[in-house]
Amino acid sequence: MYAIVNIAGKQFKVTKDQYVYAPKLDGDAGASVEFDQVLLAEAEGTVSVGAPLLAGAKVSGKILDHVKGDKVIVFKKKRRKGYKKKNGHRQDFTKVLIETITL
Repeated sequence: MYAIVNIAGKQFKVTKDQYVYAPKLDGDAGASVEFDQVLLAEAEGTVSVGAPLLAGAKVSGKILDHVKGDKVIVFKKKRRKGYKKKNGHRQDFTKVLIETITL
């Protein structure tokens, strides 16, 4: 069984007992979260597609931790002008354990 769910504006294909690194969510570590924007679900070979969402379907999980992603280096340069800028960025993510998928 799997589902495609919208979490904070991004779509994830999730299964039970899977870890998902979603964009940073509100809530402390150990808190429960529910995602009710289920776009597609598959159970025992039958696929249910929402238009645009599946009514009554939801995915519940637990926030495990708030982490940061890998560093991305942004380097800008203009030739022969003496212009160089170096900047780094680390995106915030929330590690979520998917516990149940209900249709």
